[in-house]
Amino acid sequence: MWDNSFDTHEIKEIRTRTTTYLGAGAITRIHDIAAALKARGVDSVLCVTGGRSYRLTGAWDHVAAACGEHGIRMALYDKITPNPTTDAIDAAASIGRLHGAQAVIAIGGGSPIDAGKSAAILLANPGRTADQLYSLAFTPKAAVPIVVVNLTHGTGSEVNRFAVATITRLNHKPAIAYDCLYPLYSIDDPALMTRLSPAQTRFVSIDAVNHVIEAATATTANPLSILLAQETIRLAAAHLPTALANPEDLRARYCLSYAALIAGTAFDNGLLHFTHALEHPLSAVKPELAHGLGLSMLLPAVIRQCYPARPEVLAQILAPIAPGLTGRPEEAFDAALAVERWLAELGVPQKLQDEGFSEGDVDGLCTLVETTPSLGLLLSVAPVPGTRQRVAEIYRQSLRSLAA
Repeated sequence: MWDNSFDTHEIKEIRTRTTTYLGAGAITRIHDIAAALKARGVDSVLCVTGGRSYRLTGAWDHVAAACGEHGIRMALYDKITPNPTTDAIDAAASIGRLHGAQAVIAIGGGSPIDAGKSAAILLANPGRTADQLYSLAFTPKAAVPIVVVNLTHGTGSEVNRFAVATITRLNHKPAIAYDCLYPLYSIDDPALMTRLSPAQTRFVSIDAVNHVIEAATATTANPLSILLAQETIRLAAAHLPTALANPEDLRARYCLSYAALIAGTAFDNGLLHFTHALEHPLSAVKPELAHGLGLSMLLPAVIRQCYPARPEVLAQILAPIAPGLTGRPEEAFDAALAVERWLAELGVPQKLQDEGFSEGDVDGLCTLVETTPSLGLLLSVAPVPGTRQRVAEIYRQSLRSLAA
C-alpha cells in the first residue's frame, strides 16, 4: 500500500476547490500563501484560533513571521472554544472590522476553522451578525479570502464549504454550507499534530470516519464519495492505533491527515445525515462534550438503522473494521456491533448514559433535531426516512451498548 512507503516530508499540493499543502513541514508554505495574499491587495488579516494550540504547536510563529515578511498587519482573536458560539464569531468579526481585516487566517481544528470561516462571511457582509447567519436569515454570496492552518486530522473543514456553530440564544447548533466558505489555501502539516492528546487523536479521526459513512450512504452519495469512504476507513483502521501508541509517528499522522482531507471532500459531495444531525443537539446541550465522542456513541445505532437500505456499500467500506460482512440486509445488527467493538478497542466504549443522558432526555433531543436550522436537510438525505420515531430509536439504542 502507498501509505507504507510514501515520503511524509515531501510536501504535495492537492487541489480541490481549495489548494492544500500536505506533508511534514508544510507550515513553511505559509510564506508563499502570505505572498499570494499580498498580491491580492491584502494588507491586514484577522487570525482566529483557540487559546493554546496555535502557540504550542509553533504554527503561530510561522504565520506571524510570514505576515511580517510581507507587510501584512495581524489582528488576533484567540478565544474560540470547542463548539463555538455565534457570540464568539461576532466578537472575532468585530476585531477584524476594527483592524480593517481583508482576509482571515484560521489556526486550529474544526472549531477555530468554522468560526474563522463564519467571521470571513461577516467581514464581507457589513451589518450582518452570526446569529443571522446561522438562523439562515440571509444567504451570503461573498466572504473575504480564507486561509486555514489545520491542527487536527478530523474536521475536513479545511477543504470544504461547511461550518458549524451554536446559536447562543437558542442552544441550536446548525450547519451552514456556502460556496464562499471554501478556503483559498489550507495547510495540513502532520508535524503540527503530534501533541494532540490521546482523546483528541481518537475523536478527530472518528469524526472523519463518520463523515464518510454518512457521505457514502446518503441519497446524495456518488461514486466519488463511496470511493473516498473506503480509503478513509482503511487509513483510519491502519494508522489510528499507531498514532495512539506513538503520538510522534509522522507517517501515522500523515495518513490520518490525508484521510481527514479526503473525508472532507467526500461529504462535500455526498453530504451528511443521521449521525451529525443527532450529535449537534448533544453538544449544543452539553458544550463540553467532544464532537467526536458524541458521534462515536451514536454511530453503531445509526449503522443498525441504515444498513438494510445500503448493505452492499456499507459491507464494502466497513471491511477494515467489520470484516466478513457480505452485504445482506439482515447483517445490520452484526455490522453495528462490529463497529461498536472497534470503537471500544480504540478506547471509546462510552455510550450516552455514561455522559449523563437518559431516557428522559430523548424527547427534548428529538425536538432539538426538528427545530434546529439545517438539521432537517441532513435528515432529508438519509437512506431511510428520518422520522421522529426513528430519531428517538437511535437515541435510545445509543444510551447503552448494543451488546448489553
